[in-house]
Amino acid sequence: MKRLVLSLVLIVSMGVGGYAANCKDLPSEADLRAAMIASANATAGGLFNGARMWAAVVHRDGEICGSITSTGDPTQVWPGSQAIAKAKAYTANAFSLDPLALSTAMLYTFTQPGHSLNSLGQSNLFNPQFLAAPTGQGGGNNQIAGGLIFFGGGVPLYKNGKIIGGLGISGDTACTDHEIAKRVRNNLGFNPPGGATADDIVYSPPDPPSVFAHPVCLNTFRNSLFIGNEAPASYPKAP
Repeated sequence: MKRLVLSLVLIVSMGVGGYAANCKDLPSEADLRAAMIASANATAGGLFNGARMWAAVVHRDGEICGSITSTGDPTQVWPGSQAIAKAKAYTANAFSLDPLALSTAMLYTFTQPGHSLNSLGQSNLFNPQFLAAPTGQGGGNNQIAGGLIFFGGGVPLYKNGKIIGGLGISGDTACTDHEIAKRVRNNLGFNPPGGATADDIVYSPPDPPSVFAHPVCLNTFRNSLFIGNEAPASYPKAP
């Protein structure tokens, strides 16, 4: 019996040690919150200027290292954004490499109907088991939540030119989510080798046509410059 207990203790210790080692180079939840607060202002755009966000970080194996809201009251951030932030972190990490940083915004066009990766979203489904209670922080640490998101807000994280994980931000428009994610990553020093804008969002228009294009959102800013607003929907007129 003692031998069994000792074996279990060793297994748990090894698991915790492996988790700590994989997460130790990534930002803490406190660092994430501070960086989100510092990044939110009028040039973030969107509905709330980036002030009501969920953030999540995963390590290279895709396990959640931390998640937190930018506000002290998580109920004042969209509850649905917790799952989206975790899935964005997972996606950005899952499809980026040392020489190729792919933000979730860059995957938008590829995954639309008629494009080559249209069914990609069915390949790694999100596991809702790893969500925190609506009134609580965190949830699912040391677990792979999965989930794939193909609009702005997820960016890969790098250290010394090597990818070490992913960051997901959600709580505003997809365009503002991307801006905040980009700012948080830059403020904390986790940019890819090509710099802060290596995997930046592409808007077409006003940018030239691109396979990496993402729609313009409501009150869209990029790198503190106003881009425009989402085009209003048009519907066929009744005869």
